[in-house]
Amino acid sequence: MRNLVIRPLEYGDVARISAAFDSLGWNKPRTQYERYLSEQQRGVCAVFVAFVDDEFAGYLTVNWNPTYPPFRDDGIPEIQDFNVLPRFRRQGIGTCLMDEAEREVSQRSTVAGIGLGMSPDYSAAQRLYVLRGYVPDAQGLRRSGSPVKHGDDIVVNETLVLYLTKSLAEEPSPAP
Repeated sequence: MRNLVIRPLEYGDVARISAAFDSLGWNKPRTQYERYLSEQQRGVCAVFVAFVDDEFAGYLTVNWNPTYPPFRDDGIPEIQDFNVLPRFRRQGIGTCLMDEAEREVSQRSTVAGIGLGMSPDYSAAQRLYVLRGYVPDAQGLRRSGSPVKHGDDIVVNETLVLYLTKSLAEEPSPAP
């Protein structure tokens, strides 16, 4: 891989990130990243950005106090808003971002959480999370934060989410 750098979000990144998404027609305004930077500075979240040869490639956030009740109640940090620009996908950048996020989470928790969209738009993430060892948290699907009940009519869009967790505790070495 070319020169990949993953590091915390800095003020100088804000305009570059927003411009990169704007060029794709994605609604990710500068104010979103200004808010992330402010939250990171206050310790509310951690934001990791990826650059390849000094070109913005992707980012994710770690929310230390998620709103999803089972994560919040159990003190499980949630990896959120994970994006890799389309031209940088399938190059290991997302994996490196997740590695960094899980390292950071492991400093505070033995479990990482993540919400997974159910539409085909999230198919790459669905596969990645399963391959990384994330499993459903046994709470079922959520729509706009509320549980989906048997018999509910649902619309598959960005509000339909399955929450997953992964144990970050090191497995003990087998006895000789």
